[in-house]
Amino acid sequence: VPRPFDAASALQAAAALGDLSQAVRSAMPARPGYQRLREALARYRTLADHPAWHRPLPTAWGVPGRALLPGQPGPGLALLAQRLVALGDLPSADDQPDAGNYQGALVAAVQALQRRHGLADDGVIGRATLAALQVPPAARVQQLVLALERLRWMPWPDAPRHIVVNLPEFTLRACVTHGGRSEVQARMKVIVGQALDTRTPLLHEDLRRIEFKPYWNVPASIARRELVPRLHRDPAHWAREGFEFVGADGRADPVLTEAKLQAVLAGTVRIRQRPGPRNALGDIKFVFPNAQAIYLHHTPAVQLFDRARRDFSHGCIRLEQPVALAAFALQGMPGWDEARIRAAMAADQPSAVALAQPVPVLIAYITALVKDGQVHFFDDLYGHDRDLARALRRFRT
Repeated sequence: VPRPFDAASALQAAAALGDLSQAVRSAMPARPGYQRLREALARYRTLADHPAWHRPLPTAWGVPGRALLPGQPGPGLALLAQRLVALGDLPSADDQPDAGNYQGALVAAVQALQRRHGLADDGVIGRATLAALQVPPAARVQQLVLALERLRWMPWPDAPRHIVVNLPEFTLRACVTHGGRSEVQARMKVIVGQALDTRTPLLHEDLRRIEFKPYWNVPASIARRELVPRLHRDPAHWAREGFEFVGADGRADPVLTEAKLQAVLAGTVRIRQRPGPRNALGDIKFVFPNAQAIYLHHTPAVQLFDRARRDFSHGCIRLEQPVALAAFALQGMPGWDEARIRAAMAADQPSAVALAQPVPVLIAYITALVKDGQVHFFDDLYGHDRDLARALRRFRT
């Protein structure tokens, strides 16, 4: 946890040197990207009264079946070009639509905007892309301010290696630190908790153990709300998915009966899923002990990584590239190369390895980042930005 900033000491030291700007610099957190976000904030503030937002874009583009596709003619293209130039996605105002058709440089500019907003970069202007285009600069200023606020009090890991998951971005980064600078060694897509009722919590814990071919111990809440009702409708689901009961004595029982389901509902028996191709955790699980029982894991449902929005889990985080993350976590441990990792994942029996050096895991929530010189915005997936803005307004009044 970062030490509190001592404003009085910083001002005294800066006054002694006759340079008050030093106090301002010392107050800024040493967080990756903080200064770049400040620069982006200054630029978006200049767009506050830009004429490109004085009129709305055609709302028909957001109507199902009426999206604007590359090559089509359409109204509002000149305004679209003006807005994209202001945002920096269209290089020049000279790249105007030719003969009223949506094509060429204009499509490329929309694709650039889509990538900056975590959308599929297909160039099609439908509901989600239109919504991103319609956000006024003042709202983006607010988003950048909130991102800077979070970076100021975020408990950034102080370790040679660390893992950061940014929930609204649906992205994990495995980072190494050299000379105070953080470098991304592996980046991958993730699937996070559903926004409606199973949100992934924000955490800062240490990854300590990796389990191969893990059992999935079904949480009691999931068993009560989902699995037991499903088994009443479809008893064949039990054997098909490889479930078994586990009693208080630890003994496993694969036979499904109504009495045992009632015992699950009463809390005297639990359900777990055996290792195998249908196991919800896949072939590997990354354990960082926490009160919410959240962990990182593989998944057999790899097709979900093709989605732009990926909040499908019950709270735990599913990994696109679990082997790469295991190799990162096991660096420096003799014998743990990629071949051994894959062999452990393919084995018939469960196994586990404790890390020689724990790796900090930070599960964060930032909806604005600067990457490769471009500012990226992400949807307020869980409403945390809305809540933080409300709290700051109360504090200021």
